[in-house]
Amino acid sequence: MKTTFWFWAQVGVFAIAWAESCLLPPKQNVKEFVYRAILALFIAAFLALRLAAARLPRLREKLYRKARFGFACGIALILWDILSVKTAVLPVPYFPSMADIVYKMFDDRALLAQSTLYSMRLFFAGLITGTALGLATGTLIGWFKSWDYWLSPIIRVSGIVPAVAWLPIALLLLPNAFTTGLFLIFMSSWFPVSSMMAQGVSSTPKAYFEAAKTLGADNRFLLFRVAIPHALPAMFTGIMTATAFSFTTLIVSEMVGAKAGLGFYINWAKGWGAYAKVYGAIIIIAVEFAIILSLIGALKRRVLSWQAKTVGAE
Repeated sequence: MKTTFWFWAQVGVFAIAWAESCLLPPKQNVKEFVYRAILALFIAAFLALRLAAARLPRLREKLYRKARFGFACGIALILWDILSVKTAVLPVPYFPSMADIVYKMFDDRALLAQSTLYSMRLFFAGLITGTALGLATGTLIGWFKSWDYWLSPIIRVSGIVPAVAWLPIALLLLPNAFTTGLFLIFMSSWFPVSSMMAQGVSSTPKAYFEAAKTLGADNRFLLFRVAIPHALPAMFTGIMTATAFSFTTLIVSEMVGAKAGLGFYINWAKGWGAYAKVYGAIIIIAVEFAIILSLIGALKRRVLSWQAKTVGAE
């Protein structure tokens, strides 16, 4: 009953936000039809999900669990709209209304789409390259003492230095802004993945190796079937950390010397004082980051499903 209350409270507060946008007269010249359409779409989506959840218990549980957060978001939208476009309490242009932000996003949709594609191409190229080499480096460090002797000092030193500190050198040595961003994102992802992978491999309990050896396992089996599976939780922790670092580095690298991307778009909009566009790009970045983390989390749960079953059995 309590969860049902919060769901309908969520729907109600978004309906109030839509009504408030339509009924209260604005004190700023802002086009609000896109914002109102989005609020209406949210209400329709909530109701559609409620109908679908009637036959899907897992969806219903998730829908009700998120309802209080959705209610809080609705309250925030109402307060923001009242304090900005309806009463002009928040100073313009530094605090634009959500209606102005979503309209500017809609108006600049082609440029934002192009910038997003450019940023995602650069981000995934750097993250995948850094993660792949980080997994290889971490495995070598965690498994072979000779590799640990030579590579661990390099990783420790490179991990201390923030990736963006390499920006002046990268701009000097690399041919263009794309390769500069690629190098910086690579540096952001390589260190956390390699260090966590090395820790996961090296911390494999000796009892696991001894049990496998009694069954005739060779060194290849011990590495790929014992040590690396044991390191998977640490590996995903490293990938999550690398994703966060890489997103920060991506935006910073695109603000310096780049001619495309969301970081370039933010810098360009700030130069013109178009803070509604700046907020719009930030919203896109936040949504992208949340989606990518959710996908990595889903992959982690699927890969480590055996771990959950083992814990449940215990």
